[in-house]
Amino acid sequence: MFDSQLEIQRIDKSNELRNLGVNPYPHFLKRDMKIVEFREKFASIANTEEKKSDEIVVLAGRLKLKRVAGKSTFANIEDESGNIQIYYSRDSIGEEDYAKFKKNLEVGDIITVTGYAFITQTGEFSIHASNIKLASKAISPLPEKFHGLVDIEMRYRQRYLDMIMNPEVRSDFIKRSVIIREIRNFFEAHGFLEVETPMMHPIAGGANAKPFITHHNALDVDRYLRIAPELYLKRLIVGGMEAVFEINRNFRNEGMDLTHNPEFTSIEFYWAWHDYNDVMDLTQNLIWAVMDKLGLDKKLQYDELEIDFTKPFARIKYLDALVEIGGLDSEIINDKDKILAKLKADKFEVNEKLDLGHLQSELFDNYVEAKLIDPTFIVDFPIEISPLARRSDENPKIAERFELYIAGKEIANAFNELNDPLDQFERFKAQIDAKNAGDDEAHEMDADYVKALSYAMPPTAGWGLGIDRLVMILLNKKSIRDVILFPAMKPLNSDKE
Repeated sequence: MFDSQLEIQRIDKSNELRNLGVNPYPHFLKRDMKIVEFREKFASIANTEEKKSDEIVVLAGRLKLKRVAGKSTFANIEDESGNIQIYYSRDSIGEEDYAKFKKNLEVGDIITVTGYAFITQTGEFSIHASNIKLASKAISPLPEKFHGLVDIEMRYRQRYLDMIMNPEVRSDFIKRSVIIREIRNFFEAHGFLEVETPMMHPIAGGANAKPFITHHNALDVDRYLRIAPELYLKRLIVGGMEAVFEINRNFRNEGMDLTHNPEFTSIEFYWAWHDYNDVMDLTQNLIWAVMDKLGLDKKLQYDELEIDFTKPFARIKYLDALVEIGGLDSEIINDKDKILAKLKADKFEVNEKLDLGHLQSELFDNYVEAKLIDPTFIVDFPIEISPLARRSDENPKIAERFELYIAGKEIANAFNELNDPLDQFERFKAQIDAKNAGDDEAHEMDADYVKALSYAMPPTAGWGLGIDRLVMILLNKKSIRDVILFPAMKPLNSDKE
């Protein structure tokens, strides 16, 4: 396990410290404040003549730099909040401790520092140490400081090391937590109740996706890691809860790319006595609130794009987008043969057995999606690709549904919920036919959900938003792995995904 020469040397130093009566892994150590709080408290020190020797403080952090100059040492420690230079000498901490730490204290170790604030002759704000204690000995050395940790695979596999070497990574994940907290606060402020629903489902439902399958030994039945919480949340609406939301993980046994990870974080909500127009307004206000919380400019840079959040988000109907944004001939979009011919002519692979709605979806994916840069609501989807959405009263071929796109990425999916149990039953039957025809992502029959609807669900609108993708855009990250602490990775020395 620890077989490199440097690790063996550090283990030897750890044992030497034990022989000297120093526990390399003590407990019950305390600090008085974080480094940023220390800087703020003593910010009034302006020059080398000033010091706060009468105010002794204990700080703690990881040793990131150590420079020995004979009887004195300059070092740098870092905690979650920032870093600071420390100064200690043989006189300040004692000859015995100085000799002990001069030899055995190394970059990567975590220490506590007792001392006072002062400014060095070079003008650097520092802490003058009168006592140093080892809090945790690092056996594995940190990467060489001038090159840092740049191997992207290692950064994802060893996120802890990534955060040690790249403080901005820690900062990004702190911002991610701020985003999630603001989303939660926003919904609670609007009268929603946060709930929890099962993570293991008897039926894979709520979205078109391939599930992970596990086995429940006590019940001796297969279970599916949930692909979406939708059908359970809507059962709560039937039960009389009128505004509910859940922030949690979903699992989809599908491919991985810049915007897909097999487990991801989403929020779903369901809102009785509202429609998808209300949900569009709420979504827009939510994103503005999150941006305000982060202090982001409303004209946001994302990769090489500038995204304009300053004006109300555009709303365009699905079929209109095929023509106005995708540049397709209006005579093509409602004709299966012409759609197939167009897709083939442009070298796109397509299943000729697809129905019209799914073929229109192929057009949207290939000609429209990547062009939706500024926040845009695409409204009124083909009913064939919307098995849980309510049909339009004006046009039964259309579902009262929208998706939000930003920077060419789908961020949210919403619709007026189908609450007709007979229509839902027939839609599930159609999904079974699609599954039997080879559609692995089609819904299965959920008889209990249909039964729930039979007790009557009020007019309801619902919505799901991919938190990881939203964080990607707000923090200007091109890969979903940059916003997930521990993304899925191919096993080392394996060709398996």
